[in-house]
Amino acid sequence: MDFLQSADFWIGLVKIIWINIILSGDNAVVIALAARSLPPRQQKLAILWGSGAAVVLRIILTVVAVRLLALPYLQILGGLLLVWIGAQLMSDEDDSAPGRVKEHTSTLSAIRTILIADLVMSLDNVIAVAAASNGSNLLLGLGLAMSIPLVVFGSTLMIKLMARFPVIVVLGAALIGWVGGETIAGDHALAGIAAANHWVHYAAAAAGAAVVYLIGTVAQRRARSA
Repeated sequence: MDFLQSADFWIGLVKIIWINIILSGDNAVVIALAARSLPPRQQKLAILWGSGAAVVLRIILTVVAVRLLALPYLQILGGLLLVWIGAQLMSDEDDSAPGRVKEHTSTLSAIRTILIADLVMSLDNVIAVAAASNGSNLLLGLGLAMSIPLVVFGSTLMIKLMARFPVIVVLGAALIGWVGGETIAGDHALAGIAAANHWVHYAAAAAGAAVVYLIGTVAQRRARSA
């Protein structure tokens, strides 16, 4: 228990808590968007199972994240996947209306969407926590464990806010697109371009958000006219 008396341990723990608070927000948005159409009981199951499975993924990612990020075009594929997920979730904004078929009618389908998105979006969280742990497996484990209650609480709060303020659904989907654009711009194959042109990062992020909004809006209009 000597580590409890170490200043480095507590400084590292504070860093990890702060990193989780900052970087778990987008994951909470994904979970809230995917689970919002479910009945209350199924919402809780989707949030708990989705968050728990996401943490398992983060543990696996911690081991292979650095190697994965070095592979060219992998982040481009992941970013495009996030843009597609964001557009799909936004197009479901009106799926609670009478007569509409809900895409996320089962807990398993919601969990699947959560896992796919979280797999891509957790890379920044994993790398930041791994760096802050300074090689300490205890700090790394604490950091991963802390992400569960943060994501569960955040997604539960977001579902309530989305029910009251529907515009948050659009903003949340756009956020996923923004992260998707950032992910694409951060790909190893584009490192030279991004380094020489700092605006590329923000342009790609804005383009990702815009594409999600446009595709989602078109899908909504087609669904209403059908």
